[in-house]
Amino acid sequence: MLAWRAVGTADVLQIRLLGELEILRGGELVSLPRSRKTRALCAYLVATGRPQRRDHLADLLWDAGEDRRASLRWSLSRLRPLIDEAAAPRMVATGDALEFQTCGAWIDLEVLRRAMQTDLAALAPADLEQLAALFRGPFLHGLDQPDQHEFQAWCVAERERWRRLHLQLLQALLERLRESPELALPHARQWARLAPDDAASWSALIRVLWAVASRSEAEEQYRLALRRLHPCGAVALQEIRAAWRELQPAVAPGSSEPSRLEPAVEGMPAHPPAVVAAQSSQPPPAELRQRVQFCKAPDGVRIAYASMGSGPTLLKTANWMNHLEYDWKSPIWRHLASALTSHYTLLRYDQRGNGLSDWNVETFGFDALLGDLEAVVEAAGVQRFSLLGISQGCATAIEYAVRHPERVDKLVLYGGFARGWRLRSAEEREALEAMMILIRRGWGRDNPAFRQLFSSLFMPEASPEQFQQFNELQRVSCSPENAARILEAVSNLDITHRLEQVRAPALVLHCTQDGRIPFAAGRALAAGIPGARFVALESKNHLLLSHEPAWPRFLSEVRSFLAEG
Repeated sequence: MLAWRAVGTADVLQIRLLGELEILRGGELVSLPRSRKTRALCAYLVATGRPQRRDHLADLLWDAGEDRRASLRWSLSRLRPLIDEAAAPRMVATGDALEFQTCGAWIDLEVLRRAMQTDLAALAPADLEQLAALFRGPFLHGLDQPDQHEFQAWCVAERERWRRLHLQLLQALLERLRESPELALPHARQWARLAPDDAASWSALIRVLWAVASRSEAEEQYRLALRRLHPCGAVALQEIRAAWRELQPAVAPGSSEPSRLEPAVEGMPAHPPAVVAAQSSQPPPAELRQRVQFCKAPDGVRIAYASMGSGPTLLKTANWMNHLEYDWKSPIWRHLASALTSHYTLLRYDQRGNGLSDWNVETFGFDALLGDLEAVVEAAGVQRFSLLGISQGCATAIEYAVRHPERVDKLVLYGGFARGWRLRSAEEREALEAMMILIRRGWGRDNPAFRQLFSSLFMPEASPEQFQQFNELQRVSCSPENAARILEAVSNLDITHRLEQVRAPALVLHCTQDGRIPFAAGRALAAGIPGARFVALESKNHLLLSHEPAWPRFLSEVRSFLAEG
């Protein structure tokens, strides 16, 4: 007899957290509170299954400006009638803590936790199918709280954990149903939907389709797999091609069926990956080749810099994540570099702790970051130029322009701020404190939960390829400790008193729904610089992407501004 029951019975309270939150009593769905925070509170207490301090719960879901304790009490008053019973009070208060106690309730997560204590290989296919059927959708689907960063970080991590368990069940099912491909097919389709960037999921789907004689669909899924996996690199493409070739002996010699060894894929070359790589490695035009050089900052730290393009010099100050070689190839930055080098000589550098510059450094203070810029200017031998600051790099550009007005023609400032995150709102301060912990634990790792959280802040409208490249940029540009130290170094930065001292003409641009640096910070930056021009860009992204309408607007405004005079 199994120690778990995959299907809830009508005579007990049922709580389902995989998919949209559902509560059933007597087999009937209970009407849930309309407040998403109240439903999120219920889900958090049920999912964690342990006592939680009231202060923690209040801070987790409500903003600093609200009466958090009162909001918590109101939400609890709506939840208790739904889950408590006279003989089984489940929302239990002990001192200053709250705890959800099961008291015989059926909870889908608990069923899976107990089941996973069993060897999956020992379970019958019917049991595995019942467990897989518990996944009605992603964990707490529709209960995201994007403005409550600690809750969102927890939710994203849990969502990924349960997704991986779902994948384990599907893979176990496919293994057990190897001799029954018709029964395995829906599970193979589900695996490919859940893991679209995994060559193994596509390979399994194609093999099952071939086994059930759906060979035309197998060929079409193969084409789809090649398109989807193309941004993932040569290894993934080789794996899916190998899986396809393994199936070919199944075609009888002399058969009139056409060869499917390499079906043509529109928009992709039919050459092997090695040939494609060789073709793509041809050197760029001379004006787009960069020459990386090194100089020393005042404290002896070695700084890498490079220039490319032709025309007036535009010096881009370093921001949080830079890598001179990788940026040029990355879809996160290459459209910016390509557009600017067609009109200007673009001078870039990797600040200390980043990219090709020294990583083992003692200090990341603001004066040290400014010293990196001053060292690059002297080493490159440029006398007069315009400055482009992006995000954190805006403060460095402003301070340099104040200290060296004779050298700066114009200032272009995008997505920037004059006051560090510890000096802004309490909500942002709490979010960044949590981010510091996540950076030290998850930076650059192949962890979709971490990627999703960061991507939602920096570029929520990015494509899968851009998400992947963003994670790779983290890995190659900076160590976890350096990333946290740089973020800490600018936390108490305050150059608001320097804004009025800027003499160079300035263009300030900021996205209206920027999730990383508040729009108000960009507006304040423009208001403080005498005569600065301010442009609001309609976007949710902190890093503008090439496919969005705000990108050509940004480029047009920058080019027009730099061309004036």
